[in-house]
Amino acid sequence: MKITILASGSKGNSIYVEGEDGALLIDAGLSAKEIRTRLAAAGGDEEAVRAILVTHEHIDHLRGVDVLARRFGVPVVGTGGTLGAFLDKRTSAKPVEAVRATYGETLAFGNFSVTPFATVHDASEPCGFCVREDGVGFGCCLDTGIVTPGIERALGTCDAVVLESNHCPQMLEEGPYPYYLKERIRSKRGHLSNAAAATCLGDIGGNLSAVFLAHLSEVNNTPEKAVAAAEGGLGLYLDDTDLVVSGQHEISRPVIL
Repeated sequence: MKITILASGSKGNSIYVEGEDGALLIDAGLSAKEIRTRLAAAGGDEEAVRAILVTHEHIDHLRGVDVLARRFGVPVVGTGGTLGAFLDKRTSAKPVEAVRATYGETLAFGNFSVTPFATVHDASEPCGFCVREDGVGFGCCLDTGIVTPGIERALGTCDAVVLESNHCPQMLEEGPYPYYLKERIRSKRGHLSNAAAATCLGDIGGNLSAVFLAHLSEVNNTPEKAVAAAEGGLGLYLDDTDLVVSGQHEISRPVIL
């Protein structure tokens, strides 16, 4: 399994997961044109995509989903709350296939098995995904205000994870955002801090060969701060873990499991 972050941040998110026979997109929060450009740059194959998994309905995860699903001829996969919001936002009358995902229940797309788990965010029914193929597991947890025991259980079964490391609390407190937005970000239904991500990695790090730090704020964080916190969380596991910082404006280097 090969994982590449096509984009990660408040302006758009997308992850390309390539398997032995097929591929998946997790979120498509850039324009369809930009996603296709980055997919090509990553050496991806549009015809290999079997489904687009959507974590929640915010525009930085949803922007290109409708167009890409129709162009690729693949289903949009999300929880009932996410799909309801997606269908309400649609402006095209052209049909699109929607597949409902339920927390803890596994779906199959080609050789992939996909199991959603609950996250905690100010969206209708947000989720993360565990993706498996041929005994290899990959977990994706974006946009969650806290790490619950359920999230740790799900990610702890994986060989690699994408985990939000959104903000440095001090930078957020001292930064330019208005008070209401600061409160939203640091709430239990907001975004994960570097420290919270580090704690999660400390709890599950013994099982991981790779970690992508994702959804870093360009205003309230720096890659250096996120990496330092993650390294501290991984501790003795660090030497055995490939740590990758994903960004908003370029694709990440790929990780092969």
